[in-house]
Amino acid sequence: MSLEKVIDYKNSELLMKIDKQKLPKHVAIIMDGNGRWATRKGLPRSFGHKQGVSVLKKILKAAKNLGCKVITVYAFSTENWTRPTKEVDFLLNLFSEVLKNEIEEIHEESTKIKFIGDLTPFPKNLKEIISNAESLTKNNNKFLFNVCVNYGGRQEIVKAAKKLALKSSTGEIKPSEINEELFNSELLTGGIKDPELLIRTSGEKRISNFLLWQLAYSEIYISDVLWPEFNEHEFLKAIIDYQSRNRRFGGIESLPNESFEDSQYFS
Repeated sequence: MSLEKVIDYKNSELLMKIDKQKLPKHVAIIMDGNGRWATRKGLPRSFGHKQGVSVLKKILKAAKNLGCKVITVYAFSTENWTRPTKEVDFLLNLFSEVLKNEIEEIHEESTKIKFIGDLTPFPKNLKEIISNAESLTKNNNKFLFNVCVNYGGRQEIVKAAKKLALKSSTGEIKPSEINEELFNSELLTGGIKDPELLIRTSGEKRISNFLLWQLAYSEIYISDVLWPEFNEHEFLKAIIDYQSRNRRFGGIESLPNESFEDSQYFS
């Protein structure tokens, strides 16, 4: 039996364990371990990033086929600028290359792509490619793919607070009107339902300044697998683990299963 058939068989076994009525509609992913994977194999770190893109394409397909509605990935953090200039330049060029090559297929699959973060420092050509991709897919509503680039959770919260402070100082809103719903609307993810599940690869047990507000009640799944070796089988394991959790949201007993319209996952 070929390796592909073995993997398919294992995936089929896992699929039988999944309750389609209890799927996390929004899954966030910290794709960690590209550099370590390459180093362990004696390869340049760039090979790890390229392999990471291939894995992401497979996981997006698996999520869509399973019935998830939103995937949000941490592609480039505000802290990543401290990496060697050569690696940063490679990553920015990789973003451009992948977007140009994949955007038509993304659009044909009725996927909306949204970039979350401060794009100001990015090269002009990359900003244009991102803008064109978002414009092309803005009306798609089958699946939402959020890409967090030059993103930091603390920075996002500070910016939201500043926006509300300005609105309050100009009389647009009263301080007493500020609540969680209003604050949430000022975030870069405003209008998008919070993730039910966060997956982090490489075994690291931290959230690295990612979606600090939005992950308040998310279930967290840590995979020891490095991102370039993550696959559909590992993704299904994360979903099954999520479904085994008793989500109490700070209470004693689980809340009744909620039913949301797909539109609630899109901004």
